[in-house]
Amino acid sequence: MELIQQSPDIAAYLAADEPIDHQHSVVRQAAADLAHQADDAYTYARTAFEYVRDIIPHSADSGDPCVTWRASDVLATRNGICHAKAVALTALLRAHGVPAGLCYQRLTDDDGTNPVVHGLVALRLPGRGRWARVDPRGNRPGVDAQFSLDTERLAWAVREELGEVDYPAVHTTPPVEVLHALRGARDRADLWRILPTEL
Repeated sequence: MELIQQSPDIAAYLAADEPIDHQHSVVRQAAADLAHQADDAYTYARTAFEYVRDIIPHSADSGDPCVTWRASDVLATRNGICHAKAVALTALLRAHGVPAGLCYQRLTDDDGTNPVVHGLVALRLPGRGRWARVDPRGNRPGVDAQFSLDTERLAWAVREELGEVDYPAVHTTPPVEVLHALRGARDRADLWRILPTEL
């Protein structure tokens, strides 16, 4: 699938905003710590991906009821659902000068019911002519997302026969409906009720 930039200006994928607050001291410190483990942009991006995937639990897996939506809060509390973890990885990548944005899938249960929008990250490393998607959701039995720029290794592959969708847009910031749900939810149980089911 060819990914499509929401903004034609690559600088928009390096910018800070309220959710992707990569100028916050918490994000900058985390990025600096990760940079010590990397000697090039590829290694940094892989290290940041593995940090968000492995060190910050998905709140549905950990049972944490709190909802985070700013990158700095995700990193400070080490908590978030896929959307929050994608925001955190995007911020860490941008903090190191790697253009990054947000991508989405529409996923369902095995019978096609209970649709949900799932958050991913797209990044564009220097010298590469295209965007690549990665999934920092967090692995568990049956989920094995890996950092791979040539062949996607996401948590889930879309099953079109069930109405699942890979959305091709690379967003500069979370879509309004996703951000509204994250900011408005009282807790994770409430969030499940108000997250969008499609974009």
